[in-house]
Amino acid sequence: MLLLDVTIVNVALPDVERAFSASLSDLQWVISAYALTLATFLLTAGSLADRYGRRLLFVIGLIAFTAGSLLCGLATGPLFLVLARAGQGVGGAIMFATSLALLADAFRGRDRGVAFGVFGAITGVAVAVGPVLGGAITSGLSWRWIFFVNLPIGVVALAITLLRVGESRDPQAAPPDLAGFATFSVGLAALVFGLIRSSADGWSSATVIGSLAASAVLLIAFVAVQRRRATPMLDLRLLRVPTFNGGLAAAWAISASLFSLLTYLVIYVQNILGLSAVATGIRFLPLTGAIFVTAGIAGRLTSHAPKRLLIAPGFVLIGAGLLAMRGLTPQSTWTHLLPGMVVAGVGAGLVNVPLVSTAVGVVEPARAGMASGINSTLRQVGIATGVAALGTIFASHVRSAVIDRLTGTALAGHAGAIADAISNGGGAQAAAAVPAPLRGLVATTGRAAFVDGLNLILWVGAAVAFVAAIASFVLVRERDFVTAGADTEVERAEPVAAAI
Repeated sequence: MLLLDVTIVNVALPDVERAFSASLSDLQWVISAYALTLATFLLTAGSLADRYGRRLLFVIGLIAFTAGSLLCGLATGPLFLVLARAGQGVGGAIMFATSLALLADAFRGRDRGVAFGVFGAITGVAVAVGPVLGGAITSGLSWRWIFFVNLPIGVVALAITLLRVGESRDPQAAPPDLAGFATFSVGLAALVFGLIRSSADGWSSATVIGSLAASAVLLIAFVAVQRRRATPMLDLRLLRVPTFNGGLAAAWAISASLFSLLTYLVIYVQNILGLSAVATGIRFLPLTGAIFVTAGIAGRLTSHAPKRLLIAPGFVLIGAGLLAMRGLTPQSTWTHLLPGMVVAGVGAGLVNVPLVSTAVGVVEPARAGMASGINSTLRQVGIATGVAALGTIFASHVRSAVIDRLTGTALAGHAGAIADAISNGGGAQAAAAVPAPLRGLVATTGRAAFVDGLNLILWVGAAVAFVAAIASFVLVRERDFVTAGADTEVERAEPVAAAI
């Protein structure tokens, strides 16, 4: 459920936009709200589970996620949907933080390896089939059913958990870091809010400046709180290890580049090329399939090759794949994206498995949970900030392009409103709102401006990937590893799940 609800929602975004006449910022928040709450609750949920019981917290998370899914399906507007997605993220964070710990407690020896293998296989299948399944549900029923399908699964999972799953906790668990949670979560939310609002309000607006300033103050306060606590959410001593920093940079970059761009690629394929949701899902299979297949190969290589010789080339391939997707024109078809999807998917598969090893291999086993949690948190931060920042760049470029193209025409006075519609992929709707003789001009302008904006953010995503390749190669060092991280059962189960 957790992984399907990431890939499924991407495919359904254009239908959500049409159902609610949603703006680009609304669509950004549908993705970012889930990622934000997932990121901010992940570490706190883990500490609460250790202290009060992992089964108890898992049940709470399952209820929250299932209730959030129901509310998403019943949403009456963009704000309702965004708040419900945030609730889903809270439940998802709790389940992410406790699921592997429950499996580790329930199984021993060879059985534990089998259990983690099944867990990893299920998450891998979820990533691979998510776009197609989401497209089929959206096209065949409604976008609301991508959330409603979670209800029976959630009820069955809840019954099994209550009847068959044993309770476990850590008697030595420290109390949760509430001050750290508050400063980190609010600071991160203010950052994303400022980034998203900048496209509509401008970087010089009081709202944007105030949000970014508040974010900076709160995140600095978070660091100060962590320095003073005996048992912090983030042990700042980990930041003295170059390999740990390289892993954090890589975790953020893979989400902020490739996975954040999927939101805008899906809008392009559906709203500009006019393909259905299910047809869109099928066309993204080469990407998810390449990730799935390459992750299996990388799993075998991880224990034999230096981690940086997998992660850095993987990012080079991601960057190369994103550059290969550039060059879109108003006449392009979806096949223009195909080679780049395959190359970027291979790169992501190479990055994911050794990245999990890097996250936990540089600390002693007692701190592996914290290290893994921080790395997973940075992945979600990458999604939230990446979707926000790329959307801002995209919308600003589209607005400038539309205004330039319409200057001196009969539509010059309406250029701003037309640009906003086109940013959402709604070129057809914008054309329908003007007199018939001018519709051809709006449609042509809209398609050209949209692909120009998409070409730009593909370049930005590629630049992020190339910088991450350099950082990974320089920072990730084999001598920093203190455990055989790549060989643990948990890591073999996690790589595909961690990609999202």
